[in-house]
Amino acid sequence: MKLFIKLSIACLFIMIWGSCKKVLDKQDLKTIPGELIFNDSTLAVLNVNYIYSQNLPNWGGESGGSVSGSAGQLSDEVSGESKFFEGTLTNNDVTDIGTALDPNNNYGKIRSINDFLRDIETGTIPAATKNRFKAQVLFFRAYRYFDLVRLYGGVPLVLTSLPAIGEDAKNEGKLPRNSTTECMKQIIADLDTAIKYLPGRWNDPASNWGRITSGGAAAFKGRVLLTYASPQFNPGDLQTRWKDAYDANLQAYTLLVASGFGLNSSYENMWFPGSETANPEAVLVTGYNNSTGDQTRKNNSYDRATRPSYLGTGGGSNQPTWQMVKAYPMKDGKKPGTSAKYVYADQQFYKNRDPRFNATIAFNGATWRINGNANYKLWTYFAANKTVEQKASGTGFYCRKAIDPVVSAGNDLYVGTDWLEIRFAEVLLNLAESAVGINKLNAADESYKGLIDVRKRAGIEAGADNLYGLTAGMSRAQLFTALLYERQIEFAFEGKRFWDLRRWKLIESTLNGKRRTKMQINLKTGANIPTAADFANPASPKFRDVTDIDVAYSTYFELVESNLDTKYAINWKPEYYFFGIPAGSIANNPNLTQTNLWGGSFDPLK
Repeated sequence: MKLFIKLSIACLFIMIWGSCKKVLDKQDLKTIPGELIFNDSTLAVLNVNYIYSQNLPNWGGESGGSVSGSAGQLSDEVSGESKFFEGTLTNNDVTDIGTALDPNNNYGKIRSINDFLRDIETGTIPAATKNRFKAQVLFFRAYRYFDLVRLYGGVPLVLTSLPAIGEDAKNEGKLPRNSTTECMKQIIADLDTAIKYLPGRWNDPASNWGRITSGGAAAFKGRVLLTYASPQFNPGDLQTRWKDAYDANLQAYTLLVASGFGLNSSYENMWFPGSETANPEAVLVTGYNNSTGDQTRKNNSYDRATRPSYLGTGGGSNQPTWQMVKAYPMKDGKKPGTSAKYVYADQQFYKNRDPRFNATIAFNGATWRINGNANYKLWTYFAANKTVEQKASGTGFYCRKAIDPVVSAGNDLYVGTDWLEIRFAEVLLNLAESAVGINKLNAADESYKGLIDVRKRAGIEAGADNLYGLTAGMSRAQLFTALLYERQIEFAFEGKRFWDLRRWKLIESTLNGKRRTKMQINLKTGANIPTAADFANPASPKFRDVTDIDVAYSTYFELVESNLDTKYAINWKPEYYFFGIPAGSIANNPNLTQTNLWGGSFDPLK
């Protein structure tokens, strides 16, 4: 789906005003009647493509909402000031429900979807084709409503196109909030329709790359129902919720495996398959391209923003905190400090870690294949209180996940790496978690199997018991903890950590009262200590010592930890698990009832 979204929007208007001009000359040109578009499969495809372009998430799962733009900072992965963590959030700060008519907010996008569903019924496209078009669009209606429900709980369900003009239309749009249960039922109904009518694989994979499949719709349903079973929505631990989540995720797993999906053989390189369509990990994808043309380019912004600025034009964003660096297990899958085989020490934090560490964290002295240089050494330290970089990392580390190793500096503006919103690894871990929810706790059950499969692909050592660092006989609570830990590592910097902590209502216990920290690495001074010039010059006699990273860290560097959060300790509040409705939204629609923890009577748990 690299090119077709942008091209489709342009072509839509060209084709309508070009090939349909004679018909339109006889029509009211204020609108384009649905029967003119939906008599032609080509025009219908262009309309579907527009829905894709409006609704597919950007890198990190961002969809332009109040939370998604800062989700990475609302965890222990990276730092950043926010009202969420300062504890000063008001009901007017999360405006995703909309405070005005806007085609680009959630309800504006839902309106476009409902218009499509109305208009396609007026056309003469064959029923089978029509159902496949509708299935894709219904997926995105479910996607939009889930985006709202996980923020607020129940919201008004608008399932038909409402009139847009006049006082009567205004009053008709003043709908009350549906219950959370009603919203979830509608989301699942839309997804069930999508699953029913979508293929497991699309014909002509190259031109249809990124289109929703039956397995992709089922995987999203699994994510939705897992969220609904989690403590945020299910404080009473209702087993029916967990059973629904288990059934949905098992269906997703079964459909995807039958269609050839699975784990990519390489955790590090899954973002850069030789052929996009050959990537078995890609379940739900937003496609990008490396075009430089103004009309055709759709380049991802993540790569350039994340790579170190001194290597070219990068921005050095998404810098890992010291907490995230320390979180990775050792090579045997055990947490740092608990492994009997690999001793952990802060001074040599990089040593003997889970292979996903080196695939994700770029640290001082690391060999990092970047800008086409397979042997590049990253030096990010301080000498005489001055950074050896033009601009130092704010945490002492960089994120290297999904940074194209071949693209050279200057061309990083045109990176086409696709965003994998749902990876097959998530399907495995969603199934594992829901299996734990219904007390499938044995080593042969999906609970253990999903964890083992993900850890095995990562390269963790199997161990004598073939449990890849897991403990045999874990309880339900212990398995839930192990799964959240696995998700923290597997999906690091993929926009998942905040949502996991939120649905498990663990933000206070994990982060409150704490400050995220950084690690400044200082070069010592002395007669036998290499200088910064020695580090930069392979011809220096002392450089041979520098290349031994263990010697460098044990002898030449000192590590100084300090706070990233300097203004306040984290102070997430319980009412943030369901945000309040903005005053502007209620002013526009007095039938909206405020959430109970924000001064109203609406219960998001019903």
